[in-house]
Amino acid sequence: MEEQVKCLIIGSGPAGYTAAIYASRADLKPILIEGVQPGGQLTITNEVENFPGYPEGSSGPVIMEDIRQQALRVGADIRAGMVTEVDFSQRPFRCVVDNRDAILADTVIVATGASARWLGLPSEQKFRGFGVSTCATCDGNFFRKRTTVVIGGGDTALEDALYLAQLCTKVYIVHRRDQFRGTKALQNAVFATENIEVVWNAVPVDILGEQKGFIKKVTGLQVKDVHSGEERTLAVDGVFEAIGVTPMSDLFKGQLEINEQGYILTQPGTGRTNVAGVFAAGDVQDPNYRQAVIAAASGAIAGIEASRFLMEN
Repeated sequence: MEEQVKCLIIGSGPAGYTAAIYASRADLKPILIEGVQPGGQLTITNEVENFPGYPEGSSGPVIMEDIRQQALRVGADIRAGMVTEVDFSQRPFRCVVDNRDAILADTVIVATGASARWLGLPSEQKFRGFGVSTCATCDGNFFRKRTTVVIGGGDTALEDALYLAQLCTKVYIVHRRDQFRGTKALQNAVFATENIEVVWNAVPVDILGEQKGFIKKVTGLQVKDVHSGEERTLAVDGVFEAIGVTPMSDLFKGQLEINEQGYILTQPGTGRTNVAGVFAAGDVQDPNYRQAVIAAASGAIAGIEASRFLMEN
């Protein structure tokens, strides 16, 4: 089967659904293909306090379902499935869904997001969202006046530790090497912060915690010295993993300009890629913020830009 559409949105989450809202209101009648994780990373976040419009906070799945329903209400055609092949060499752009159906699109908005890298510990999945997080700015507020640990040694880890140090009584940084990879200014700031303690040459072994019914909480992180093999337990209430994210951009390699880290390159403030008529929004093109509200804003920008592009062409 082959069909034609003015605007195809690849990926859901805050960026994709918001792009669908704006494209629908511009009468582009967009089709949105949700991808492998409908709703994006926010659907695995239990408590969200920093998304506008929810004064009492809410859960990630509830917020994403609300935005999805808003997109449906204004006319977006939201479909399950995965885009498995794209050809951006000419317009209309040809995109194949589930290795079967082709969609010819006058414009395409890529909103495939990014996935956090995890340690791979079984206990990590057990306590994910219950004391284990990959976003300090998202979840740090839940650990005020408590003890936390950041895992990693790059800029993100150091920034997370400094952010948490403003909220928490104590912050550990666990790093597998004997020196950080982050910038010197951030290192100096970390070393000058009294309530940050660095645990060098150590790797996480297990995340410890308790569970009573549906209630789970983290109580510690077990680490091992990479040289001696000696193990110790850090008594912590929260574990923040800052070992990087992977932009979901593999499908577009060779089609769009992508940097060494895998982020799609866009013209600042526009969402425009190097291919006229193809736009990118959300975490797949944002290495800096990783916030749902910013992803939503970039989705709005992409939806507006797609409408403008069609008016001009």
